[in-house]
Amino acid sequence: MNDLPQVLIDRFQRRVDYVRLSVTDRCDFRCVYCMAEDMTFTPKEQVLTLEEIQEVARAFVELGVGKIRLTGGEPLIRNNILALIEPLGQLPGLDQLAITTNGSQLHRMASDLHELGVTRINISLDSLQPRRFRQLTRHGNLNQVIAGIDAAIEAGFEQIRLNAVILKGRNEDEVLDLVNFAYQRNIDIAFIEEMPLGLIDEHDRALSFCSSEALRDIISRQYTLEPLGDPEDTAGPARYFRTTGGPTRIGFISPHSHNFCHLCNRVRVTAEGQLLLCLGNEHSVDLRGVIRAKDYTLDTLKRTIINAMSIKPESHHFDLDEAPDIVRFMNTTGG
Repeated sequence: MNDLPQVLIDRFQRRVDYVRLSVTDRCDFRCVYCMAEDMTFTPKEQVLTLEEIQEVARAFVELGVGKIRLTGGEPLIRNNILALIEPLGQLPGLDQLAITTNGSQLHRMASDLHELGVTRINISLDSLQPRRFRQLTRHGNLNQVIAGIDAAIEAGFEQIRLNAVILKGRNEDEVLDLVNFAYQRNIDIAFIEEMPLGLIDEHDRALSFCSSEALRDIISRQYTLEPLGDPEDTAGPARYFRTTGGPTRIGFISPHSHNFCHLCNRVRVTAEGQLLLCLGNEHSVDLRGVIRAKDYTLDTLKRTIINAMSIKPESHHFDLDEAPDIVRFMNTTGG
């Protein structure tokens, strides 16, 4: 008789029903807040195979997880990524399959992603000025990304959201332009405070920090923001606002200025199979070792995941004025 629970509950009585699965730590961009310009990536043999990622997804869904988001790096540059998305889109019990992407591949893949079961998509967009976009991403082509956004809209996803990281002195003058861009396309936009993950030397994070409150003040010059409720009511870390005149929601993800850890319902799995219990802590469990063991069974994997809930910490402790405790970059973390 199987005595495994059908839901994941941590020691603080938070239910974990959302998993972010990284399919690669590689990316075709080198965004200044995410990665160093010269990166060393995980050797291929250490990265989970598509079949292993599918097995991890199946285990989580059978433990009550209803939402999976594929991340990276850039997930859409993983070889044969559609061969993974197709079976994930058919997993019994999975309510939502989502992807976070830099948008570079969407102009050619958006339709297939939608047809294979992806329901929601987040697209990074930090600037609408081609030269500045290139500087912030180091490699990105703005026209290609905008073409991808429009292809995603045409494909008909249930929800599309732009993600923007605003750095003081770099792109805060584009906040209203980015909101207007989202409004013109009837899609959502979220502004994310930069997180101190990985050692970077491109800019000083403390000096570049732009709080959600400062961004709301900028947006309020043109729009009246009506709160839609706390993250507890919107099933995620974003605090959403709506304005009159369209369906677009404006969200703010504020790990520094408005900690949302008490609502945390998620865990992350890195491309090499490390189960991260918290974005801002190093608590982790090796799932790759479990899957590649000679005596592997799905129940063994599920029990490992269940036991890991006991080490999920209560909160993170980000401090922009100190060297980061977390030396892994955001691309390694998995979004």
